[in-house]
Parts: sequence; C-alpha cells; structure tokens
Amino acid sequence: MLTNLQISNIVLIEKLNLEFGQGLNILTGETGAGKSILLDALALALGARSDTGLIRHGCETASVVAMFDKINQNVQSILNENGIECDNDLILRRTLTLDGKSRAWVNDTPVSIKTLKQIGDNLVEIHGQFANHALLDPTTHRGTLDEFGTTYINGYDRIINATHNAYSEYHKASIKLTQLQQMLENAVVERDFLEHNVAELRNLSPKIGEEQELANMRATMMAAEKDAGILAEATEILSPRGQSLESQICNAAHVLQRIKTDPNPFQSQINQLYDTAEIIATISQTLTPIEIDTANLDSIEERLFAIRAVARKHHVTADELPNKLKQLTEQLNTIDNSDIELRQAIEYTNKCKNLFDDWAKKLTQVRTQAAIDLRNRLVAELPDLKLAQADFSVQITDTQPSQNGADDIIFMIKTNPGMPFSPLHKAASGGELARLMLAMRVVLTSENVARTFIFDEIDTGISGATASAVGLRLNRLATDSQALVITHSAQVAGYADRHFKIEKNATETTTTTNVIEIKGDNRIAEIARIVSGSEITPESIATAKTLIK
Repeated sequence: MLTNLQISNIVLIEKLNLEFGQGLNILTGETGAGKSILLDALALALGARSDTGLIRHGCETASVVAMFDKINQNVQSILNENGIECDNDLILRRTLTLDGKSRAWVNDTPVSIKTLKQIGDNLVEIHGQFANHALLDPTTHRGTLDEFGTTYINGYDRIINATHNAYSEYHKASIKLTQLQQMLENAVVERDFLEHNVAELRNLSPKIGEEQELANMRATMMAAEKDAGILAEATEILSPRGQSLESQICNAAHVLQRIKTDPNPFQSQINQLYDTAEIIATISQTLTPIEIDTANLDSIEERLFAIRAVARKHHVTADELPNKLKQLTEQLNTIDNSDIELRQAIEYTNKCKNLFDDWAKKLTQVRTQAAIDLRNRLVAELPDLKLAQADFSVQITDTQPSQNGADDIIFMIKTNPGMPFSPLHKAASGGELARLMLAMRVVLTSENVARTFIFDEIDTGISGATASAVGLRLNRLATDSQALVITHSAQVAGYADRHFKIEKNATETTTTTNVIEIKGDNRIAEIARIVSGSEITPESIATAKTLIK
C-alpha cells in the first residue's frame, strides 16, 4: 500500500508531500490543474521511462520518493534476489537530471531501473485509457485464473502443487533418459576406450597410499646407495697402500717415545696419538660395505613411473586411481547392461508422464470450473457499469506441458451481441476498457493481495447511476487494499475514504500545482463544484451531501 509520496521539481510541482491511506483515495480538480503530473511522478518512482521534460523549468534535478507497506510475496522475492533488506517500510527513490541521467534506490540500496520497474509492477497496477494494463498481457492470464481458483475452489492449490511436482519428476526422468540414449549411441566407440582403460587399471591394480610408499622406499634405497660409496671412500682412506692408518700412527708414536729427554716433552701428544689409533681401529672394524639390491630399486622406480603416468593420463592423483577404476567399470557395466537400464528408464519416464498427465487433466478440469465461475461473477458486474451488452469467456487450449500443466489460457471478450469473442487486449478500448478492468479487479482481487490500484478518469463518458456503480465498485475493491482514483465524477468522489483536491496556483512569474486533503465542508464544496461547475449553488451543495457515502 502506498503510504507517502514526496515530489520535488516535477513540471508544475515544486514540493509536495502526500500521505495516503488504505481504502479509496479520490483526487479531483479542475481541468489542467495537474492531475496527470501526479501519475507521471509516481510512475517515475515505479520505474517508468524517464524524460527530462518532467524537470521543472529552472531546476537541474527532480526527484520522487514513494513509500509502501504491506508488500506482497512477489516483491519480497525480488528484494531477496537483489540482497535488499526490508523490515518495515519499502522506500523507492528516483532522481532525474537535465543531462538525462536517472538513478534509482530501494531502501537506500542502488538498483537498476529494470529492477525498480519489476518491484513497481508488483506494487502498483495502473488503469486508464492509455495505461498498460497487466491483465491485457495474455501471459498473465493463467496465473490470474489460478489465483482466482485458489481463492474460491477448495483443493485448487493442492492440484497446482501436485501438477508442479509431477512435472518436475517427469522432467528429471526425461533428461536422464535422453542422456542414457545419447550415451548408448556412442557406446561402440566408448566400449573400446573403456575396456582398454579398465584392463590397464586392473593390471596396474593401484592402491591408495602406494605412490607415497614407493616414493619413500625409493628415497631410502637411493640414500643407502650413496652411503655405500661414502663408506668405501672412508675405508680407502683408512687403509692406504695396504697398511692400516692405525699401524702408521702407532709406529709414529713408538718413534716419538724414544726421545731421551726426561720427562719427554711430547708425552701428552704421544698419548693422543695412541687414542686416535684406537678410535681408527674401532671405526675400521665397524665399516662394512652396504649391498644395494639394484634390481629391486629398478622395479620400484618402474612401478612408481607407471602409476604416475596413468594418473596423469586420467587427470587425477595417484590415490584417486582406484576410484577412477570403479567409475570406468560402472560405465562399462552400464553399456553392458544398457538394454535393461534403457528399458527401466523408459518405463519410469512413462510412469512419470502418466502421473503428470493425470494431474494436468485434473488441473484442466478445475480451471474449466474456475473459468465458468469467473465468467458468472464478472458478467454480473457488467450491466451496472454500462457494459450490459458485453460478454466474457476464458479460452483454454492445449499447449506444451510445463510445471503449470498443459493449458494455454486467454481471456476473451465481446462488446456487442452477434460479434465473435476476441482476445481481451484486442477487443476493448478507452473508458470501456477501464470499466471492464475495474469489474475484473473487483472479481479477481482477494483479501490477501497487497497492491495499490490506480484508476485515471475511469468515469469518462458515463454519469448518473453508472458513475455511482463505478464508485461503489472502486470502494469495494479498495476495502482490503488501496485505490487511488482521479475522477471528474461527483458520484465517484462521494465514495472516497480520503479526498484530495488538486489546485493550480499562478502568479506573474510562476505556476505551481498543489494537493491538499479536504474534509467536511471543504469536501462538500468540492463535490458541489463538480456537480454545478464554477458557481456553487445551494442545490449543488444539497446534491453533494446526498452523494457522500
């Protein structure tokens, strides 16, 4: 519901702040006062195409802010998709500059004009002689009929949900069957490929962790091979030319021991030589050549190379090779068991299709009943709206199956007896169309629909009882929602829950449009003005009092 509208520098409007409420909000004023400017400004906030001609003369920018509450589920879904938070009020803001740039925000979050329009289309529905009616779009007719059926026919929503679920299962089964059929068409080529790779992996028989184990063994053996060379080199050094280094050191110590000076000045060094000789003797006894199993090392390296080569071939790690063998084996088994699996897939798909067909048939049946009920309710509204010669029907034809069933639905209308039915968007025009839309909205709108309806001069070409009937239906439509109505009809204005007067004030230098809410005697005077023209008479005042409901 639209609760507040703030307009700055739009054509004749300099500053305007309007508070709207639930129910029927009527706007009246003399011709040329600027009623259409209000709609243009609101449309801008709802995502309409911008036009720099809307900017007030002498200003560089213009802006419109529209505040809503009680948003519907469609709007909430759009907000969620765009990451926009909305705890209470929803605020749409649009700015326009002279260079043609336009920007939009929803709850202070910048959005594209496309997103703004998506939200606006789900918040407000505008009806007028030249407005783009949502109900004129045939793609909305199926959803509109289903909304009506869900409201008035028990079990309707259950059938819709069951049809949706049945189609979803049928669709998944069809995709799986198609994939299986495509795979089988390539089975001859794939079989040779799979058999070769399965045989290769089976012969290799890789195990999880084997690559790391082989790599560790290879590293250990290569380190041992290097250590063997080091030991051989050490042995050569300790036993040069056949005489051990130990003997040479001991012989040198014995020679030094023969020094005559007492005490021997080299005795400490001589003792160290004997210690060194003893250490060398111990090392020499310990050193033993390491024997390397070269054949085993070669086999480890060959195995490691083979595992890594196959892993690269299949673009997996070595530890994933056992699972790859399992996958390829399953694919090969699928081809080998193709006849059985294909037959099972066809049977399941047919089963899903039959279930969907059953639910789609039931949905067609309840839609047919809903179409009859909708026609009866709508036709009953038409005589009072000066549309007694008109008739309405719902055309239900077969179409491609989808989650919405198998029905194509178009609303049909004829305005004169003896004429054939035509699609709604081709058959009606002008005020006749606006009144027809009003009748449809009165019949179709349920209590749980949070939406604002705007009707622009819906009373064109009617008066008296017909205008009163229009006012009554506008009031009924707005009972559980909200309607904003621009009217020249005193009878329609009499049904207002809130009444706003649009005035144009001109000076020598400026012209501005202003809007004020009127009550009591001011409202009576405004309705009297509509009845009698510029001169308000006691008779027109009396008439105005009788028209106010």
